[in-house]
Amino acid sequence: MKSGTFLVAVLIAATLPCQAQDKPPADPQAEHTAPAPEAPKAPAAEASKPLAPAPAAAAPTSSDSFVIGASDTITVTVLKEPSESGPLLVRPDGKITVPLLGDIQAAGLTPLQLADELTKALKKYIQDPNVSVILTKVNSQKVYLIGEIARIGPLDVTPGMTLLEAISSAGGLTQYANVKKIYILRNADGKTEKLPVRYKDALKGNTALNLVLKPGDTIVVP
Repeated sequence: MKSGTFLVAVLIAATLPCQAQDKPPADPQAEHTAPAPEAPKAPAAEASKPLAPAPAAAAPTSSDSFVIGASDTITVTVLKEPSESGPLLVRPDGKITVPLLGDIQAAGLTPLQLADELTKALKKYIQDPNVSVILTKVNSQKVYLIGEIARIGPLDVTPGMTLLEAISSAGGLTQYANVKKIYILRNADGKTEKLPVRYKDALKGNTALNLVLKPGDTIVVP
């Protein structure tokens, strides 16, 4: 081989590109973060159940059913006439004193009847008088408590006083009281009635069993 030919062959071999033995690494696939699972919705709060309606309170007994007696306290109100209005004590003779009228019989009348009497009498001095009478304190009428009660004896009646109110005012029952056998003695038309009492049911709010007392009633607690 000629030296010139050999040199050309060497130069050609040197210029040939070398084949890469390893392929370039493929671009890594971008990681896609899986979306976080949606948080489960909290269950809707259970609607509050409406409370059972409270038992209706017993309507207060009108003081008009009471007969005014000596030592009772009443309040007379004459509309737009403050000088003729105010609290009055029924004297032992059964009368009250009204500025324009002087002495007026009050004992033996209900508050409504007395208001009517005052209205008629005041017409001589006041045009269209508007009169109301309220029995504010009853001292002339009493109920009586005997047996296993903290304070036995007479108790002043207030308008609309109930069995439970009377027992509470007397200090409550003793630990020996037989609540299943409580009863009320009441005079009606010259006869004595025995009214059984369901004390525990009355305490639970049964207003029909929380009897309204009448003057002269006797509460007996064995």
